[in-house]
Amino acid sequence: MLKVVKRMKPESSVLLIEDHTDIAEMVTAYLENRGFSVDYAADGVTGLHLAVSNQYDAIVLDLMLPGMDGLSVCQKIRQDARNDTPIIMLTARDTLDDKLTGLDTGADDYLVKPFAIKELEARVLSLIRRSRGEMTRDVLSVGDLTVDTSTLKVERNGVALNVTPIGLKILTVLMRASPAVVTRSELERKVWGDILPDSDTLRSHLYNLRKIIDKPFDKQLLHTIQGSGYKMVDAEQDV
Repeated sequence: MLKVVKRMKPESSVLLIEDHTDIAEMVTAYLENRGFSVDYAADGVTGLHLAVSNQYDAIVLDLMLPGMDGLSVCQKIRQDARNDTPIIMLTARDTLDDKLTGLDTGADDYLVKPFAIKELEARVLSLIRRSRGEMTRDVLSVGDLTVDTSTLKVERNGVALNVTPIGLKILTVLMRASPAVVTRSELERKVWGDILPDSDTLRSHLYNLRKIIDKPFDKQLLHTIQGSGYKMVDAEQDV
């Protein structure tokens, strides 16, 4: 039987929240053999408690859980606990709407069951590397939108915005390039490296990013340039 263990912060720690014992045992054994320290919870309530009580480098979260589903756990981690630990969601649902819902609650990545264990490891490592601050420490600005890469704070017109780690990476790449266009392939490579996501993932993140940084405000800053890519610009006439 798997046991729930509380640990002090390790170098590479993962919280696995998964109710299927066989999957949990496989993931735990593999990641621990690869040098990770893994804590485990078999239900949403226990998983949420561990997530807010301990510090982890990444959280692997199943969508369908007893007690509290994965979407609710993710939402509470992000909104109630204000915890920005990277979250990769495991799900049997492979529709765009399901991915948008998961990303909207704060998930950083999706992996559809059944999955290859090596791909899970690669995605976890990718999220951890990006969350550990590969970005240059400075303040970026486009119009009234600012990103402080030292504190990871995003503000527009003085209003603090809650952006996921992947959304922040996308935003940072586009703001550094502004006003130049960043192609889809270049953006995916800079955000995910060699482990590229499926075709819907970037679109899903961009959709949610627009809802946060543009929709509540009068002026649109994030633009799609048909046939070319994406760019951040202050004035609509520059598109």
